[in-house]
Amino acid sequence: MSSEQTPTTIPDATGPRPRRLTYAAALAALEGFALVAGGVWMSVLALTGEPDDRQQAITGGVTLIVLALLPLLAARGLFARRSWSRGPAVITQIIALPVAYNLLRSDSVAIPAGIALAVVSVTALVLLVNPETTQALGIRGPGNAEK
Repeated sequence: MSSEQTPTTIPDATGPRPRRLTYAAALAALEGFALVAGGVWMSVLALTGEPDDRQQAITGGVTLIVLALLPLLAARGLFARRSWSRGPAVITQIIALPVAYNLLRSDSVAIPAGIALAVVSVTALVLLVNPETTQALGIRGPGNAEK
């Protein structure tokens, strides 16, 4: 092991934030707020309605609210140009794709929600892996470790 540390690339936070990075952050925030809204809606229906299992309905609502933390934290990090935030944002989009697929396979009003989720997820993924976004976050690509 060497005592020399790997230099880190610090993004230039003084210049304007690239639009692609802003759009990716906005889409992650949109997904987070949608999860919070769904969780609150589920919890309110569990408390005011007649669910089959009230405890399970409340647990589902709380779970959605807790899951919303990942895209919301990622969006905050992307807005602040933190390099760590791209990982959680990408993970959120990858997790959303199978959910969108299952919504698309349903025979209900969930099909438009599946289309919207698929479009948002694919768009956010494209924005997150864009070289302009990567450079704005100070992320070095493979083979650029010594630069």
